[in-house]
Amino acid sequence: MKLYTYDPAPNPRRLELFMTWKGIEIEAQQVDLMSGEQLGDDYRAINPECTVPALVLDDGTVLTEVIGICTYLEALHPEKPLLGTTPMEKAQVISWVHRLLMGIMAPVAGMLRNRSDAFRDRALPGALDLPQIPELVDRGVLQLGHILPKIDAHLANNTWLAGDNLTFADIELLVGVNFMGWVKQSIPEDCSNLKAWYERAAAELT
Repeated sequence: MKLYTYDPAPNPRRLELFMTWKGIEIEAQQVDLMSGEQLGDDYRAINPECTVPALVLDDGTVLTEVIGICTYLEALHPEKPLLGTTPMEKAQVISWVHRLLMGIMAPVAGMLRNRSDAFRDRALPGALDLPQIPELVDRGVLQLGHILPKIDAHLANNTWLAGDNLTFADIELLVGVNFMGWVKQSIPEDCSNLKAWYERAAAELT
C-alpha cells in the first residue's frame, strides 16, 4: 500500500491521527497542495478526484475518502478499535462523523475557500473549478454557532462523543475544532463541557 497525503491539511490529519492511535505505518508521499500538485497530470493519474488523502492498495484499488480508508484499515487492524465494537457503537460513531463533517468541517472549509483570493475559482477541493460565493462565509459562522452548543450539551453527560471510549468521532471533532482556527473561530466561552473534552482529547491524541 502507498498513501498520498499532505500533512498540514485537515483531511489528512484525520487519517494521520487514526493511524497513529492504532500504530499503523504505511509508505507515504506528500502531495504539495500549496503548489497545486494535486491538479497536475501525474497525480490525476493516481486520483482523478485531485484530493488527498488517497490510499493505493496492492491490487491497484484507490480509496479516496477518509472514512472509507479508516473503515478498510480498521478491518485489517482491529486492535485499539476506533469505529465502535457493537452495532450501536458503530452506528453512533458513523452518525457523529457525518454530523461533524457536515456541521463543522464543511462550513469551515466553505468559509476558508469562499473568502480568500488564494482560492479564487477554487471554492471546492477537487477537479472541478467553481466560483466563490462570499455569502457562505456568514453562513458558516451561523452553522458553527448552531452545532457547537449542541455538542457541548451532549458532552455534559458523556466523556467521549460516541460511547464510553475514545473513537474516530473524537478525532473528527478534534481536527474540526483545530480547523476552526484557520478561519479565526474557536470554542465559545460558555461551552465549558466542550472545552474540557478538548483538553482530554488533545492529551490522548497529540
